[in-house]
Amino acid sequence: RINQQVIHVSEHQSKQNERKELQEGRRREAITAATCLTEALVDHLNVGVAKAYVNQRKLDHEVKTLQVQAGQFSKQTGQWISMVEGFNQALKEIGDVENWARSIEMDMRTIATALEYVHKGQLTSASS
Repeated sequence: RINQQVIHVSEHQSKQNERKELQEGRRREAITAATCLTEALVDHLNVGVAKAYVNQRKLDHEVKTLQVQAGQFSKQTGQWISMVEGFNQALKEIGDVENWARSIEMDMRTIATALEYVHKGQLTSASS
């Protein structure tokens, strides 16, 4: 009877050892699977971060380009405004010259009319 109990205990310990080994194997598999999952998640996040970084660099470059172009456009617009102001000034000067010419023309007509009148008066008095 004691032999049977010893065998029974021995079988029980043997089965318990098998279960422990099985559990240890499953624990290692679970750790390996968790590690793989963690690495995959980190890799996925790193790809997203890398894309965000590349996009940010592109945006920074585009902003700098836009700033340069805006500065050039502002300078060109200033030049255009100066040209238009110069053109307006030239038009005003042309208008001033035109008014001056009209004034001189009126004065010349007045003088011409007066000379004509005097000339006719002289002709009339000479014929009488």
